[in-house]
Amino acid sequence: MTKIRVLITLMTLIIVSIGGYFALMYARGYRVNPDDGKLVPHGLLAAKSSPDGAQIFIDNELKNATNTTISLVPDTYTVEIKKEGYKTWTKSITISKEEVTEIDASLFRSAPSLSALTFSGTINPVVSDDMTKIAYAVIPTNKADFSDKAGLWVMETINLPIGFTREPRRVTDGDLSQTSWSWSPDGREILVTTPTAVYLLNAGSYTPQGQRTNVAGKKASILSEWKVEAQKRLDSKLKSVPNDLSSILKSKAKAILFSPDEKMIVYTASGSATIPDNLSKPLPGSSTQKQERKIESSNTYVYDIKEDKNFPILPKIDDLYLGSSVDGAKSKKIMWFPNSRNLVYSEENKVTIMDYDGTNQQVVFTGRFINPYVFTTVSQDRLIILTDLGGNESTNLYTLAIK
Repeated sequence: MTKIRVLITLMTLIIVSIGGYFALMYARGYRVNPDDGKLVPHGLLAAKSSPDGAQIFIDNELKNATNTTISLVPDTYTVEIKKEGYKTWTKSITISKEEVTEIDASLFRSAPSLSALTFSGTINPVVSDDMTKIAYAVIPTNKADFSDKAGLWVMETINLPIGFTREPRRVTDGDLSQTSWSWSPDGREILVTTPTAVYLLNAGSYTPQGQRTNVAGKKASILSEWKVEAQKRLDSKLKSVPNDLSSILKSKAKAILFSPDEKMIVYTASGSATIPDNLSKPLPGSSTQKQERKIESSNTYVYDIKEDKNFPILPKIDDLYLGSSVDGAKSKKIMWFPNSRNLVYSEENKVTIMDYDGTNQQVVFTGRFINPYVFTTVSQDRLIILTDLGGNESTNLYTLAIK
């Protein structure tokens, strides 16, 4: 009887050990080859999408729906994510043995819709650095509306719960047709420059034109203080970047823009340099897209801080601006989409969204708009553009629903 118990115990241990071994190998990506019964190393593709429930095609073969994990023999595959009513996401993905490769596809509408945000005529919209507010001037064509509507207005772009609204508020009144304005780095003040005076206004309250104070003599010092503050904010963010790269960016980049989650940087090089290899520990399952460690002047790149990868985004473009606001001397700009996974590129009559590594470029809008007045916001389902809708007398702000 004792021998039988020992035998049963040994058999149980053997079965558990074998089962545990196979479970471990399965978790590492190994699968049984049906042709010869041998364990073959596989890799795993973890595919997510926004919105979810999209179809996953691998080398033109339907495999499953997002969000799921698919076992694949190590190789390079063409992966497509498709959902009715949305543009197809496609990318070449390399699968390595015993590694999980993640993809997170942002899908955008095939036919975006426009809806008006302003109605009384809008000029020179300027977005705050945090993308939560837009300052714009209203110059009504109807003289009867002038006293009630003319002036500088601020619109908040934050999505509020259903049932709550936050209407645009007027910051000051008067004719601002020959006026410019800019936001302070903290988004609390607006510097308004007219042909004859300069005013520093509180962005959260209303100041009638008769009560505005001319600060023309302090304009240079105000702008200098704002520049110092903006540089402090940038230097604080650069502390999360490896020292070797931080030095290169400070000396060889003419424009730097962190993603909203501060895990990636888009920048335009001002000179040539080589980013050293292995600035951080390599991560399994990291991006297999082509990167370039050698940067060239006037090219634009994205550096992934977490994965230590540097991706070429755009070739030499002299009139490119980085950020959601507007530089009147430049007709093209690139901005972060609020999900920190996509970039928005605007040029004459066209808006393109691409993945952060420069792949999967998709045109989400073609048509007439006042370039480069395209803005990202904190919302992940829309852009804001300035347009006259094909030649109307006045321009207005519109939301472009892309998700």
